[in-house]
Amino acid sequence: MSLSNPSQLLLRNSELLNSQTPLFINLSEDGFINAYIELHSPQNIHCFNNNFIDYQAIKHKHSDKVTTTFASNYQTDICHDLVIIAFPKSKAELNFTLAMIAHCVDKNTKILLVGEKKGGIQSAEKLTKDILLCCRKEDAARHCMLYVGLFKPEKLTETFNLQDWFKQYQITVAGIELKIASLPGVFSQQKLDVGTELLLNNLSDNMTDKVLDFGCGAGVISCFVGKRFPNTKLSLLDVSALALTSAQESLKLNNLTGEVFASNSLSTVNEQYQHVVSNPPFHQGLKTHYQASEDFLMGIKKQMNKSASITIVANSFLRYQPIMQAHIGNTHIIAKDKGFTIYQAQLLSK
Repeated sequence: MSLSNPSQLLLRNSELLNSQTPLFINLSEDGFINAYIELHSPQNIHCFNNNFIDYQAIKHKHSDKVTTTFASNYQTDICHDLVIIAFPKSKAELNFTLAMIAHCVDKNTKILLVGEKKGGIQSAEKLTKDILLCCRKEDAARHCMLYVGLFKPEKLTETFNLQDWFKQYQITVAGIELKIASLPGVFSQQKLDVGTELLLNNLSDNMTDKVLDFGCGAGVISCFVGKRFPNTKLSLLDVSALALTSAQESLKLNNLTGEVFASNSLSTVNEQYQHVVSNPPFHQGLKTHYQASEDFLMGIKKQMNKSASITIVANSFLRYQPIMQAHIGNTHIIAKDKGFTIYQAQLLSK
């Protein structure tokens, strides 16, 4: 795999990367880690990822050289002398990330922020002004920018409490009242999105047995299903640790239980389900990325019972109906509104 533009920008500033205990946050596996090891020979590299795909890729390739963590927040007893953060898609997630690492850095720890200009990294100095000292642009190339800063001393003593970062809101859909909790960076963090609302208003009138919520986000779909159909057993999967933690909190707020787990599309799905419900994601970071959702639609039949149904909502421009028709069975459009379409298929045999 060729080095991404942000990784190339980092490596051309090698003098900033010297470290014995570096922490890389949400970097992808593109060859940067190998290049870094060759240049600096650190004692121990720690990689924190809240994206399951990136975490798996790094763990698979560098299990003997790198300590990897997949979680919604980072905990350690180590004091890192360098932290490199991939600038997040959600700007609210940046300060969450900085607050999360305050316990494992000191006043001399270099904080490097790297990302593509189209991702909004130009606002790094403004966004971090209450947390970082001397946050300045160090370099720019290949449509990317690199910022460097230090923690303000008073911020190093602040205690990070995950509960403080949940945004909670209430919604009512089809007469069902729900409480939703969502961490920064999670889809539909502060309100119900139009597509999911359309989906919930067009679900089956009767659902029982096991239900899979693919790309669960903050857990809105599962909470609705669990409240409306109490005889269901909920399974929620997502690629994001922030989403999974949010979904777990949402279930708790609504006095529901469910199996919440990480998966790269269907990579860790082993059960059989009677109903599959989804607002499948089609973005990976800043980029439009259909593969995980298309793999899901092409492979989900194996995880469905003989008479199971699948109901999804998608932007109307996405061509999911032919994929469902070819790999699942006869697929109907059951609703269209505000640029979204609801597709449904039911298995008659496998």
